[in-house]
Amino acid sequence: MPLPAVAAPEPCGVPAFAPLRVRGGWGRFRLRRAMRRRRRALAAGLAVTAAALAAWGARAPVGAAPAPHGEPVAVRQHRPKPVEMVSAPVRIADAETVRLLRPGDRVDVIAAADSPTGAASDARVVATGARVAEVPRARETFPEAGGGALIVLSVPRPVAAALAGAGTTSRLAVTLC
Repeated sequence: MPLPAVAAPEPCGVPAFAPLRVRGGWGRFRLRRAMRRRRRALAAGLAVTAAALAAWGARAPVGAAPAPHGEPVAVRQHRPKPVEMVSAPVRIADAETVRLLRPGDRVDVIAAADSPTGAASDARVVATGARVAEVPRARETFPEAGGGALIVLSVPRPVAAALAGAGTTSRLAVTLC
């Protein structure tokens, strides 16, 4: 079925006018648009760089540092940080005193020099507040190896060295804290 014919409207006349001239018109908007694009590109580049650095830092070994003048990355040997607390085995002269100790007890270790006079002024405190880490059983202390009994103390590294030195030259005793 054919559609009914519709009459077209009469053409209207368009009046003549001078062209409009607007200062800055589209040029200004193009500049702003270009600056926005540049900022976005810069922000995207910085984000990608930050992500790459974060990923590289997560995989790089501790101590890795870029070498100067564009040389390849040199990886230094990783040295573990010294342990603050160490276990120090100490032979106490009085084995009966060691029977009173339990792991977790705090003790002061006193060194008394082996002197014929046995003067009290020869005694000195080697460690204070040392934590008893372990008290081996009597058969594990080997009393025939010089008497006394062995205990294991948890102390800072310098104190462990002092205990080892004092144990070779003096008889050691403990007091409970």
